[in-house]
Amino acid sequence: MSTKAEQQVTDTAGDLAGALDLLLTDGALGVVRRLRPDGATLRLAASLARQPEYVARQAGALAAELGRVAAGRSQLAPHRKDRRFADPAWTGNPVLRRVMQSYLAAASAAETTFDAADLDWRDAERLRFLLSNLIAAASPSNNPLLNPSGIKALVDTGGMSALRGVRALLTDLASAPRVPAMVEPGAFEVGKDLAVTPGSVVYRTEMFELIQYAALTERVSKYPLLIVPPMINKFYITDLAPGRSMTEYLVSQGHQVFVVSWRNPDYRHREWGLDSYGEAVLDAMEAARSITRAARVSICALCSGGIVSSMVAARLSELGSLDSVASLCLGVTVLDQARAGTAGAMIDEATANLAMAVSRARGYLDGRNLAEVFAWLRPDDLIWNYWVNNYLQGRTPPPFDILYWNADTTRLPAALHADFIRLALENALVKPGRAAMLGSPVDLSKVDCDSYVIAGIADHLCPWQSCYRSTQLLGGQVTFVLSTSGHIASMVNPPGNPKATFQVADENPADAADWLAGASTVTGSWWPHYSAWLTERSGGDKKSRATAGSKELAVLGPAPGTYVHDR
Repeated sequence: MSTKAEQQVTDTAGDLAGALDLLLTDGALGVVRRLRPDGATLRLAASLARQPEYVARQAGALAAELGRVAAGRSQLAPHRKDRRFADPAWTGNPVLRRVMQSYLAAASAAETTFDAADLDWRDAERLRFLLSNLIAAASPSNNPLLNPSGIKALVDTGGMSALRGVRALLTDLASAPRVPAMVEPGAFEVGKDLAVTPGSVVYRTEMFELIQYAALTERVSKYPLLIVPPMINKFYITDLAPGRSMTEYLVSQGHQVFVVSWRNPDYRHREWGLDSYGEAVLDAMEAARSITRAARVSICALCSGGIVSSMVAARLSELGSLDSVASLCLGVTVLDQARAGTAGAMIDEATANLAMAVSRARGYLDGRNLAEVFAWLRPDDLIWNYWVNNYLQGRTPPPFDILYWNADTTRLPAALHADFIRLALENALVKPGRAAMLGSPVDLSKVDCDSYVIAGIADHLCPWQSCYRSTQLLGGQVTFVLSTSGHIASMVNPPGNPKATFQVADENPADAADWLAGASTVTGSWWPHYSAWLTERSGGDKKSRATAGSKELAVLGPAPGTYVHDR
C-alpha cells in the first residue's frame, strides 16, 4: 500500500475503532434502527414546511443544475480527495459524467436544504447520520452496472471477479459485523507481525495480564509508565507493527513501560463493572511500582481506559494517596459528555434502558456488533469503499495493521456497559460526587497531578472540543495537545511522517475555540513531545535491569501473553 493510501486509510478507518464504549446503545440494539425515520424526521419536515420559499428556491436551483448536466454544460466535479470517482471514465464517458454530476447536484441540494432546517443539536446529529448514509448509498459508484472499475475487472477476469465478489458478500453476511471485510483474517499474526516489542507477562489476574517491556537503554526513568487501553479493544493498538508502535518508541526513549492486557470477557464475567476495572488499574499500578521499586507511577490511558483511570485518580485523591501517581495522560478520552458528537446525540433514556436490558440478557456486549455501528458512521470510507473493492472488483482488501486490530474485537461485560451508559446519560463526571469509584466520590478537580491530554482534530467519535473540556475539569497543570487525524490515527503517530503536525498552547482558556486561536503548530509527531514531558515527571533515571519481574512477581511468560489471543 502506498504511503498516501495508507494515510487515507489511517485517517478514516482508524476512526471506527473503540470510541463508543461510553455510550454503546446501538452496539446492543443494532444500527439499522438508526436508519429508520423517527420523530426527528417529522420535526425536520415541519421545519422545512415553515420555509416554503427557501425550499422552492433550492428545488429550482437543483432543476436548473440538472438541466445544465443534461446539456453537458455543468461544471460540477467531485472533490479532489473523493476516491469514488477517481477512474477517468467518470469524466471521460459522457453518460457516466452526467450520472455522476446529477448525483453530486442532488447530494449538494439535500445537504444545503438540511443545513437550513432549524433543528436542535440532537435532532440535527441524528438526521445528519441518516442523510449521510442515504447519500453514500445512492452513489453511482456503488452500482455494479455503472462502476467502470468493476466492469473492467469483470472483463479482465472473464467473470471471475463477480464470483469472488459474491462469495465475499455471502461470507460477510454470514456473521457479525455484517459489513464488507476491511482486512483479511490472516493478514497478520499477533506476536509475530503485531505486538512484537520484547517483554514479559509479570502479573496475571482473572481480569488482566500485566506486561513489562524489556529495557532498550542502559538507563531508564525511575518512575514506570502504565498504559491502560480501552476495555472494548485489544491492548496492542499501542504496539502495532515495528516502527508504528508507541510502546516500542517509549521504551527506546528510556521509559519503563508496562501495559494492561484485558481479558476478553464472556457471560461468566457479566458483573464486572466500573469498580472491578478500577480495582484492576490499582492492582496494575501496585504491581508496576513493586517490580520497579518506585514510589510513583505514571498512567497513559486511552478512551474508556482514560475514563476509568481518571476515576481511579479521583479515588486516590480522596484517600490522600494521589502522590502515587506521577502524571496522568488521557488519549482521545471524553470526560464531559455534553454534546459529545454523533454518538452522544444517539442516546436517550428509553434507548439506553433497552440497550442495557439486551446486554444484561447476553451477559456482555459483543464488540463485533459495535464494529458494525462504527462502520456506518463513516459509510463512504468504511462501507462503500470496501463494497466496491471486495464485491464489484472481486479483490481482497490490502493488509493494514490498524484495520486488523479493529477486527480483532472483544466483548464488554454487561455491568460495565450499563455503568458507562449511566455515566453518559447523567454526564456524571462533571458533577463532583455524582459518580463514585470503589465507594469514593469522584471529584475530578481534586486530581491535581500534572496531566497530558491528547485529542485528534478530525475525531468525530470523541470530538477534540469534548476532549479539551477535560482541561477545565482536572486539577493541577494540564497540557493539551491537538494532533492531526481522527480517533485512532491521532494516537498511532510515529515520528518520521513529514506531514504530521500537532498544536499546543501555553494556557487553557475555558473555550476550546480560544485555545485553538492561541495555539502554535509544531511539525512532527507528538510522541517525542510527550516523551520529553513524561521524562520531566519520571523522577530522574537509574541503571536498567536485565531481567523482568521481581522476586515477588516472577515472569509468567513472554509478551504478548495469553489473554490477547482470546476470541
